Amino acid sequence: MIVKLAETDADVARVYPVMRELRPHVKSADEFLARVRRQQAGSGWRLIYVEDAGAPVAAAGFRVCEWLAWGRALYVDDLICLETHRGKGFAEELMRWMEAAARAEGCAEFHLDSGTHRLGAHRFYHRLKLAITSFHFQKRL
Repeated sequence: MIVKLAETDADVARVYPVMRELRPHVKSADEFLARVRRQQAGSGWRLIYVEDAGAPVAAAGFRVCEWLAWGRALYVDDLICLETHRGKGFAEELMRWMEAAARAEGCAEFHLDSGTHRLGAHRFYHRLKLAITSFHFQKRL
């Protein structure tokens, strides 16, 4: 498996069908591209993916930032693998790639949030030795 960085507009558009499974509120490839470009400009957000038979099947969006609470850390905003490809190592390859990138970029920590209803994802994160260390609170405005 080769992890690829989605850099061109065409790369980003190819990843949209995968990301749409996690982010169905993003209604089109054009909207996805616009959001990707804004996040890249604003926070250095990056989009990576892996393919099977020439088509993206898993993707992750992440950023490396510095927080008062954690110091320099890699934060995973998005991680998704097509249902048809789960359990085959695609998402794990992305996670391992991001962890290596975090180490190479001098990060002290690796973070992500996961929806409370995503129990399968939680088992996956535990298997990769991630720990539940806090609660995330939200209020719609």
